[in-house]
Amino acid sequence: MFATGELDESSLVPVFGRRSFVDDICFGGEDFDSCLATLDRLLTRFAQCRISISFTKSIFCQPKVDFLSHEISPESIKADSKKLSAITELSFPTSKRGMQSFLGALNYYSRFIQNFAVYGAALYQLKEEDFGPRGDLSVAQRAFEALQTKVAEAPILKHFDRTKEVHVMLFANEWALSTTLMQEHEGKLHPVRFVGRVLKESEMNYHPAEKEVLALLLLLKTCYMQLVGKTLHVYTRFSTLEWVHKSKSLFGRAVQFAVLLSPWHLNVQRVKEQDVVFAQLLQSSITNFVDLEESLAPLAPPNKGSPTIRMDPAMLYARLPRDY
Repeated sequence: MFATGELDESSLVPVFGRRSFVDDICFGGEDFDSCLATLDRLLTRFAQCRISISFTKSIFCQPKVDFLSHEISPESIKADSKKLSAITELSFPTSKRGMQSFLGALNYYSRFIQNFAVYGAALYQLKEEDFGPRGDLSVAQRAFEALQTKVAEAPILKHFDRTKEVHVMLFANEWALSTTLMQEHEGKLHPVRFVGRVLKESEMNYHPAEKEVLALLLLLKTCYMQLVGKTLHVYTRFSTLEWVHKSKSLFGRAVQFAVLLSPWHLNVQRVKEQDVVFAQLLQSSITNFVDLEESLAPLAPPNKGSPTIRMDPAMLYARLPRDY
């Protein structure tokens, strides 16, 4: 088993086919017998590697378990309600270090917070002097309260199901990106994960259609192992995304986007304003991106994109449909 004083991994077949977090191991099964079979293989591996476990700290065959501050059941994953309550009760920090601590706690649960980067951008841009007597924290306070509200309303996420179709909703504004990964359950699109980030300075003046491409690329990178080989139904506000994915006459940034998207199977659908059919598909915990833009104006950070948009010249020649 051991060669040169180290474990010979070539003779050990993985039990789960995935990594566990340090010494916390969580697994499930379709029924009681499958759980016992997995447990038997796991205990055998522990014996082979001379690893001891504490049965008093272990939990077996439960309908749901608390794992790494998450409540996991066969159908869904939920953030620890006690941790979320503690976050919602925090007062506005009085220093940059305090704000970083608040954002760090939120970042751990960012997968549960739709548009986390959009709401939190104003807080990420704060400097130490902003907390002084001459600093203006009005926008930051509104963003802080909005994030606490989002935390209090954090939805229950469905587990990713490889047998179901994948739906993706994109959103981008002047300062951040946001992507919602969804799958259909009981006739509604339920959230599986939320992904987002603040725009870099060089990206802020991209056209909104280009920013949505960045949002899609972020999701594809974050959830690659889940999404690879799947057909993605992408909902966007701009028809340009479909053109970038299919066109063969591109130049500039559009070429880079097309190359990165070329391995993926995308079914792009533009969602217009007041699209009642699409709104009815969304589960109640998901915010429709069509109604989001105006409500974010009071939360705009000091450093954001210019109203004058620098669009890639290649995008100007996109063959858009007549009803665009």
